[in-house]
Amino acid sequence: MDAGLQLRGIVAGYGQGDILRGLDLDVPAGQVTCLIGPNGSGKSTVLRVISGLLAPRSGQVRLAGENVTGWAPRAMLTKGVAHVPQERSLFPAMSVWDNVLMGAYIRSDRDAVARRAAEIAERFPIVARRRHELAGSLSGGEQKTVEIARTLMLDPPVLCFDEPSSGLEPRARRAVFGILAELCRDGRTILLVEQNARSGLAIAHNGAVLDAGVVRLVDSASDLLDSPDVGRLYLGAS
Repeated sequence: MDAGLQLRGIVAGYGQGDILRGLDLDVPAGQVTCLIGPNGSGKSTVLRVISGLLAPRSGQVRLAGENVTGWAPRAMLTKGVAHVPQERSLFPAMSVWDNVLMGAYIRSDRDAVARRAAEIAERFPIVARRRHELAGSLSGGEQKTVEIARTLMLDPPVLCFDEPSSGLEPRARRAVFGILAELCRDGRTILLVEQNARSGLAIAHNGAVLDAGVVRLVDSASDLLDSPDVGRLYLGAS
């Protein structure tokens, strides 16, 4: 399946205000695309539009060529688009295992869910090792790993990550980025919003700079990393 995303002329916002103002963006299938830009530029809003959490006022979202504009979150999830938010989204008073099972809540085939959970536990040893412990007892990096594991219960071909490194110490951050790179090697399409732009671009194939609700620049991730203007504005370079 060609799981590429295309956004064209997206206008979207909250209340009477528009955050995205005619945004165009391509997310090639089977690659990591990193979206960077200043706070308030609309990066998280892009992910909300794609995952169906926010219906655009105008414009079009296409998945593998199909118009999916305004589809509800459940429909997008069924279609294979998963969204991992920035905020911690585990249920802290539930076990790690039950949190992972929640990732397949829209599936009714219990045997298939059990088989998939076993596959996830094999891939992410922390799920098996800490399965009976409360999710709230895990460290920030461990919680993010379990969030990703839960997201994979439906085996989605498209993954949208909002600031996955937020609040993590350096070793945990490197581990999370390593997982994302591995997921891409599996053939998944990944759209990554990351305030730590240098780390995000380091694992990406493509980069896009978002400013004031529109994409100002698109290039290979390596060229954006080497760009003095991008470095000065977004990467913390002098």
